[in-house]
Amino acid sequence: MIIFRLKPKKDLKQGIIDILNEKQIKSGIIICIVGSLNSATLRMADSTIKTFKGPFEIVSSQGTVSENGIHIHIAVSDTEGHTVGGHLRKGCIINTTAEICMLKSDLHLKRVFDPDTGYKELVVED
Repeated sequence: MIIFRLKPKKDLKQGIIDILNEKQIKSGIIICIVGSLNSATLRMADSTIKTFKGPFEIVSSQGTVSENGIHIHIAVSDTEGHTVGGHLRKGCIINTTAEICMLKSDLHLKRVFDPDTGYKELVVED
């Protein structure tokens, strides 16, 4: 397991990518992210990109990381407890902290374009 913290004002997605590169992690599973954001940029279920102004608490997050892409879902709640979630995009700026717990995988994970969905989808190789 790898556990790391990203500091204030850092972009959450880019920070995760930077750690993957630094530690040469090719495949893994994000099991949780806790912390807070000043803003959240998410891809919604209909593929639109929306940016929300915080502050927010990160209340849930999970996903997969591979050598050619990451796929992370995140849910955040505002000061009133209203929650929104979607695909993590660049533009999620850390407020106080982001603590990430990740399991490295011995399986080879990669993302390959799927013409049926129009997205790079997960492929698992032994």
